[in-house]
Amino acid sequence: MGQTLKCISPVDGSVFAERAVLSRDAAFEVAVRARAAQADWAARPLQERIDLVMAGVAAVGAMNDEIVPELAQMMGRPVRYGGEFGGFNERASHMAEIAETSLADIAVGEDETFKRYIKRIPHGVVFVVAPWNYPYMTAINTVAPALIAGNAVILKHATQTLLVGERMAQAFHAAGVPEDVFQNVFLCHDVTNDLIAGNAFDFVNFTGSVGGGQAMERAAAGTFTGVGTELGGKDPGYVMEDADLDAAVDTLIDGAMFNAGQCCCGIERIYVHESLYDDFVAKAVEIVKGYKLGNPLDAETTIGPMANVRFADEVRAQIAEAVADGAVAHIETFPEDDGGAYLTPQILTNVTHDMRVMRDESFGPVVGIMKVSSDDEAIALMNDSEFGLTASLWTRDVDHAARVGDQIETGTVFMNRADYLDPGLCWTGCKNTGRGGGLSVIGYHNLTRPKSYHLKKVTG
Repeated sequence: MGQTLKCISPVDGSVFAERAVLSRDAAFEVAVRARAAQADWAARPLQERIDLVMAGVAAVGAMNDEIVPELAQMMGRPVRYGGEFGGFNERASHMAEIAETSLADIAVGEDETFKRYIKRIPHGVVFVVAPWNYPYMTAINTVAPALIAGNAVILKHATQTLLVGERMAQAFHAAGVPEDVFQNVFLCHDVTNDLIAGNAFDFVNFTGSVGGGQAMERAAAGTFTGVGTELGGKDPGYVMEDADLDAAVDTLIDGAMFNAGQCCCGIERIYVHESLYDDFVAKAVEIVKGYKLGNPLDAETTIGPMANVRFADEVRAQIAEAVADGAVAHIETFPEDDGGAYLTPQILTNVTHDMRVMRDESFGPVVGIMKVSSDDEAIALMNDSEFGLTASLWTRDVDHAARVGDQIETGTVFMNRADYLDPGLCWTGCKNTGRGGGLSVIGYHNLTRPKSYHLKKVTG
């Protein structure tokens, strides 16, 4: 009997979905079919590809009433938040709107003798490995522009959100995207590595853990296959002396706790100017004490279980270690905390960077808050991390935010907001957060290759 992937629901620990993985031969056949179909797809007019992709996006939206409770069952996000279609549609729509200009030839010069220009050429077959925490939005970041640019796409989703790729493929095929141009696959790690090492793909986009990204790069070593990665984060917030305190507390704590803290760009550590520190902590604690932990299928629930018991175990371990080393935990254990996937959200003070909770990625509903007295102190602490995805700065002074932002080792600088992906901007990171960039015009550049034309008109 072949290997199967099982999605264990965090709601009750039951097996919610199960799928058989492809054999090595069957997986390579998928890639062969994708490569055979790609040239015809790329030859279609750009507007036709755009229209078919956006029809697929709309077809996903039509499934939303089924998708929202399905997501709650698979990864625990409360149904009250309505799923991901808003962001899914926003990102795809923006990439559709900028496709013509982003993919246009770059004119270098033409006269009586020469015509010179650079074209953007699709890579060929793009492999997208998507995570479970925002499974639709993270997938569409690459799927939509890759297809629009003329690539064939093979999508592999995390086991925790096993059904998402099936949903997307069903919707896109129903909308008219050829089946071999966009394929969803179920793969084990060994076959995934074999495909990458065997040059089955022309570009790999991976969103997930640092270890997963390292495995992708190792598999691609020597193949010259491009690998784009968006990996871990330990995103900081910095509340300056002139910040709007209420707005800062509301946004940063939501950024730390929404989706049970399971956000790539979630806020994991907060630095507050000493003049605002006590009030910030008091307001933050009040907010978190008001959360309703419970079954994500219940409309009253505001924070659901973590997606897997082992994820919750890691957060509990980080909290326990910090408290043992002198941190103060401000939230008493909620009655609904079962010691498993249902985890009490926590605010910690008296923390230091010697503690794992301020250094390792937590990816759960916990945030440490530290007092600072200057920009220099805050900048040094924000940069004291192996990660660099986003940083959230709170001030009424745009120039001040820009000056501080220039000194932070990060992919995105936010001012007076957090935990949002603007599709007009490049989604990127530095250090162990990975390399590459999604969305924006740069997203199209990463999903295509440049091809130069140097055309001499006369030879006499």
